[in-house]
Amino acid sequence: MFLDIVLLIIGMVLLVKGADFFVSGSSCIARAMKIPPLVIGLTLVSMGTSAPEASVSINGAINGMNDMSLGNVIGSNVFNTLFIIGISSLIVPLAIGKDIKKYDMPIMVLIYGILIVFSFLITPFEIGRSEAIIMLAAFVGYTALLVVRANRERKAVLAESGKGSHINGNGQLNNANEKQDKKEKPIWLNIIFAIGGLAGIILGGDMVVDNAADIATALGMSEKLVGLTIVAVGTSLPELVTSVVASIKKENDIALGNVIGSNIFNVILILGLSATIAPISLHFSELVDMAALFVSGILITAIALFSKKAKTTRSQGAFLVLTYIGYLVYIIIRN
Repeated sequence: MFLDIVLLIIGMVLLVKGADFFVSGSSCIARAMKIPPLVIGLTLVSMGTSAPEASVSINGAINGMNDMSLGNVIGSNVFNTLFIIGISSLIVPLAIGKDIKKYDMPIMVLIYGILIVFSFLITPFEIGRSEAIIMLAAFVGYTALLVVRANRERKAVLAESGKGSHINGNGQLNNANEKQDKKEKPIWLNIIFAIGGLAGIILGGDMVVDNAADIATALGMSEKLVGLTIVAVGTSLPELVTSVVASIKKENDIALGNVIGSNIFNVILILGLSATIAPISLHFSELVDMAALFVSGILITAIALFSKKAKTTRSQGAFLVLTYIGYLVYIIIRN
């Protein structure tokens, strides 16, 4: 167990430093390419931090452990929404952009509703290959929407930066952001930072999950309980650390976009791929977990829609964290 504890600590260090490099590199790439940080958070960052969920779920499907695939995605998404956004909001209230309220949060809730319909109505107690193909088609459609939005926002940013240009006393054209641009690292160096940070996040997350599971098993926890809690939470550690670091760095669009984007990709891409490999069978108890998933999406969407200052508050963050703790207690008692 001593070696497990040492490796657990090393994994956590890799997570923290990896997230630091990843957020810094990603936000600088976004600025250099005139792409809004929200789009980076919804795509590059969310896909990157979803790598552990993808690894666990797809390996589970290949090895006939579909309970692990589904439980990992549901548990991770509930943790992402309630705990990660809650903790990030406790540190620094998160600004909620118009686009994420208009598009991404409603899409997330819609996807959760469709997942419940697929699981218990269309093909009761199973997610079959036909539903999986629809999920993968939804992934293609959502990615296309992100590309369209990125192009639109990039044009808006370029137009805005053009307005900031002016002629100096020597008759030369200066940009209002020229000094800031000079301070930025070269884009190739930021790409290395982002890739290196992502590698640290994935490796650190893997080390934390494996060694935490070994410690928990040694302490007498059941494998099912470990899967519902430690594996689900462990595979969400990249999202947690990335969003918290982004929150501290005041990169609110990355902090929020990372969570919402990861939630969407976890369902339509990771579950879609897992169910394509092997149909996923469900139990009645998982209806409660999916209901918790749906409610978590409704909660954060309601907070976004009815927030007076277009920001989360610390009291809302505390409420989300306490709600997750209540759900966690329920899981432990149930199992």
